[in-house]
Amino acid sequence: MKFIIFLSTFFCFYNANAQTIFLTQGKVEYEKKVNQFKAIEDEDDGEDNVWLTEMKKNMPRFVTDVYELNFTATKTVYRLKQENTENKYLWGSKPSETDITIQDLENNKTSIQKDVFEQTYLIQDSIRNFQWKITGETREIAGFECKKAVTKICDSVYIVAFYTDQIIVSSGPESFGGLPGLILGLAVPRLSTTWFATKVETIAPTPKQLTPSQKGKKTNWKNLYVEMNKAMKDWGKYGAKNIWKFSL
Repeated sequence: MKFIIFLSTFFCFYNANAQTIFLTQGKVEYEKKVNQFKAIEDEDDGEDNVWLTEMKKNMPRFVTDVYELNFTATKTVYRLKQENTENKYLWGSKPSETDITIQDLENNKTSIQKDVFEQTYLIQDSIRNFQWKITGETREIAGFECKKAVTKICDSVYIVAFYTDQIIVSSGPESFGGLPGLILGLAVPRLSTTWFATKVETIAPTPKQLTPSQKGKKTNWKNLYVEMNKAMKDWGKYGAKNIWKFSL
């Protein structure tokens, strides 16, 4: 009888664990959502702002676009997949069709083509070392159980991420990563922007998807910050928010 109980327990344990899938390659689609009005409302002085009132009548508060992340155990490529043609963007909100983020996880290198206003940069540097704090909170995203983690950029801008250790690839949307799994949810409250995975496919990326061409003025994160701070030193809060946005 004890032997039968042992076998039953063993097979129950085996079946439960056999249902856990650990992915190392595939594609994730993210919906990026931006509240376009929030930054303007935060800076509004409370007086009757005719321009703001008219803008709200003709522009949507939220805009959403679809991004994709192709990944393997050693490399990820993140870029815009589909711009929503029905969107009406405020200045500075329109996504760049040419921004591409490549993370070489095997060699701890990143290569990011990024449009900063009229200038295209090619940021080549080490993968960023975020100081994450993992909390006990969890939520389900695209069918995966995800754990919450928080960090900061630019000294004071909080980043909230939800990662799954069922996809054992330390990466995510934009230039984020460094967690024990793939980031499927991301929020930057001070930029009123979120990214949430809507679909995860297990099909392996093609060599072409993993080797997109890139161009731009070569720089690294340190020198890019120097240039941005110099260019936007007189822009006040608006300049600071642009630096935060280009730091993602």
